[in-house]
Amino acid sequence: MKLNDNVRNLLIVLAIAAFAVAFTGGGTALRVAIQAVSLGFLFAIAWIGSRLYREHRVTIYSLGERRRAILYIAIGVITLTFSASSRLFATGTGTVAWIALVAGSAFALYAVFRASREY
Repeated sequence: MKLNDNVRNLLIVLAIAAFAVAFTGGGTALRVAIQAVSLGFLFAIAWIGSRLYREHRVTIYSLGERRRAILYIAIGVITLTFSASSRLFATGTGTVAWIALVAGSAFALYAVFRASREY
């Protein structure tokens, strides 16, 4: 007997909610569980990034030194900006800096993408 996908997803969400309610009194256990899930997501993102790099290595190297440097710097700035989001959002100036850094990096990524599609 196969469960409907929606029912299965609902049961997963309910199990996670029950886990959170059960460990609400034990703050340390809940923090450990949340940290484990966060590390799992980070691992998944790193794995996907490495797979994308391996699959598109020739395309990345064909960009040239300048565009490849812009690509790597933009990815690094976005990574650092997202990792420092809580500190940057603490002040108004930090929020403006966060928006400027993400927008600038997004523009750089778009410029590299457009350049890669030109002849």
